[in-house]
Amino acid sequence: MARPLLFIPPVIFVALAALFYVGMQRENPGDLPSTFIGQPAPPIEAVALADLPTFAGEDLLSDGEVKIVNFWASWCPPCRAEHPALVELAEEGIPIYGVNNKDRGGDALGFLEELGNPYRAVTVDANGRQSIEWGVVALPETFVLDGEGRVVLKFPGPIHGVMDTVIRPALAEARAATGG
Repeated sequence: MARPLLFIPPVIFVALAALFYVGMQRENPGDLPSTFIGQPAPPIEAVALADLPTFAGEDLLSDGEVKIVNFWASWCPPCRAEHPALVELAEEGIPIYGVNNKDRGGDALGFLEELGNPYRAVTVDANGRQSIEWGVVALPETFVLDGEGRVVLKFPGPIHGVMDTVIRPALAEARAATGG
């Protein structure tokens, strides 16, 4: 009776090894599928960060303009690393809207004063609820929206290494979807 039980651990091991092998064969293991692609972006509630311009609602997100919505925080090292790329995009005329996540107001303002403010407007997500509604898993996360407010790209992680391979192509796709 004890002999059949000896085969259970090796069978479990082989099954797990096969599962891991199949998972590692994915073309882009870092790609996270998103149910948001092609869907209208969730609404955003305006909560001001000091005296900076803020934004809210579906009207802004579907104003006919291709834009980026970036979720960030001052306490987030990858947010700091990607920040020069956001400044570069803003200097190119790309409208960028920031959602500051679970941050202290003074820290967020200090971050923007130190590194520059690429955001056309900022809203505060003090309790993380808006981030959850947008499907944000970890900061930073960047969304490219077409002019109708539909999500063209949801990119988890810092964008500075994928500007030409992911972000700019997504902006071009959003422009094409918007008809401009």
